[in-house]
Amino acid sequence: MAEAPPSLLSVCIDALTQQLLRPCDDDLLPCIYDLPSHLLDTLITRLPPFALRTFHHHLPFDEEGFSHDDSTKKRKRARDWNLNSAWQRLFQLRWPDRVKQIHRTDWEQLYWETHLQDCLDEAVEVALIPSFTGYIGDIQISDSILKYIGFVGNTNHSTCDHSKLSYHCLQFGSHVSCLGLQNVLCTAETSVLLRECKLQSLVLRCIRSKEQIDGLCKLLAQHCRTLTSLEFVHCALSTDFINAIFGSLVIERVQKHGIQHLSIIATSFLEPCTVSLPSGLVSFLSSGRSLCSLKLSENHHGWTFAKDLFVTLLNLSSGISVLDLSRNRISGWLFYYRRSLSGSHLSFGNGKSLKLLRVLNLRENNLGKDDVQHLRYALEHVPNLEELDISDNSIEDEGIRNLIPYFVGASETCPRITCLKLENCDLSCVGVNLLLHYLSTFKGPLKSLSIAENYLGRQVVEALGNFFHTPIEVLDIAGIGLGSDGFQELQSLIKEEIKLVKINISKNRGGTETAKFLSKLLSQAPQLVDVNAACNLMPIESLAIICCALKFAKGV
Repeated sequence: MAEAPPSLLSVCIDALTQQLLRPCDDDLLPCIYDLPSHLLDTLITRLPPFALRTFHHHLPFDEEGFSHDDSTKKRKRARDWNLNSAWQRLFQLRWPDRVKQIHRTDWEQLYWETHLQDCLDEAVEVALIPSFTGYIGDIQISDSILKYIGFVGNTNHSTCDHSKLSYHCLQFGSHVSCLGLQNVLCTAETSVLLRECKLQSLVLRCIRSKEQIDGLCKLLAQHCRTLTSLEFVHCALSTDFINAIFGSLVIERVQKHGIQHLSIIATSFLEPCTVSLPSGLVSFLSSGRSLCSLKLSENHHGWTFAKDLFVTLLNLSSGISVLDLSRNRISGWLFYYRRSLSGSHLSFGNGKSLKLLRVLNLRENNLGKDDVQHLRYALEHVPNLEELDISDNSIEDEGIRNLIPYFVGASETCPRITCLKLENCDLSCVGVNLLLHYLSTFKGPLKSLSIAENYLGRQVVEALGNFFHTPIEVLDIAGIGLGSDGFQELQSLIKEEIKLVKINISKNRGGTETAKFLSKLLSQAPQLVDVNAACNLMPIESLAIICCALKFAKGV
């Protein structure tokens, strides 16, 4: 059976689409905008991204955002045409897996920003080929990308080199505020290609050579007035490299920078940077009044590096609110921290220092029980701390005993901490029972606790049962060795409504008793929306118990 011929409306819309894919026609666009609203609505839903961009950017609105519809004698608003919804639909068609992760209003900006990132990522694959010797801007964009914006099968842009990376950078760069760049793209040419961008966030990967640093510094200097977030991943940085990078961020005349978030992750700091703070980084930290987040993670920093960093942070005029020093080797640093605060040669009151610190991550730093004792003293001088992570440090029960005094005190003097993580700290049921006892009477706002991956056994059940009836909302007890007996006992201890919102009980080998515990928990936790019960050796009959409980659950 032959296909039905296209309608006249479809033929006209296809023709208009082809016209909008060509260089802007000043005579055509006013005619399109004069179409009745219902035809414009149909046209908008059929336009590919580049054509929709042309339509969108030449709308003849007055200062109030209206145009005139002669067919109805009424004025039309841009939002009546639902252009933002059209951009959201196009984004979802191209990147369906990313939509749920995004909470944005300007979908056009996000569409072209993501498109340009895809173009740059594809260009990296070509530029990394050893035989590549050309210009980065001349790299051809594949048809698999071009088809999404409406160019494949259309030859009207042959004179504009629309298949070249340079075309996409210059055409869509004005929409871009966040980008990630591989080392091969850190060249002087790239700073020219990205001159239309208003970069606010930049992620840089695998920067290792002086040539790449030189190209990067040109790009940073070009965007130093707009950049607020900078991240380095898997780079190799010498003292000279660090000094050059942070020197290029300083805005001339005011001698300050506008960076708010700095992250350096899994990066090799070449000697002597591994043991002492480079002068360029010290200058950067000291000249940034806007800096509020600092992450130096998995860089193999030693305790002297952390000591120098601490001395610098103590005297900052900015207020660091997030400090992440995870996965380094800074055992012993906290002793210096305590000595510095108690000595006369350093005053904690200088500047804002760390008084505004809200999040401190010291995960996997080879800290021991003595470090926790010094940490507890230091925390008394960090009055606004809300989140503390000291997981993956072998602090043992003695470390817990050293930490407990931090949580003891009157309501007006107790810490403001809301989240505490003590995963895989070589704790026993003795230390955790003691901790839970004090936390059960803690007068502070603690809402989240993780004691996962510490083998505690069923001996911790009674303390857990009491702790369930505190204001705790998030609890992670994965891999603590509860077993079926532990779940059975814990179930009997839940006798009234609890405030849990999220719980992780995975890897406890509870069998059928896991399902029975969940059934009881679901009936007593009306706000519960997130449960992880994986790896508990539950037999098939457990499904019936869980399904029955879910039917009557108030939260999940």
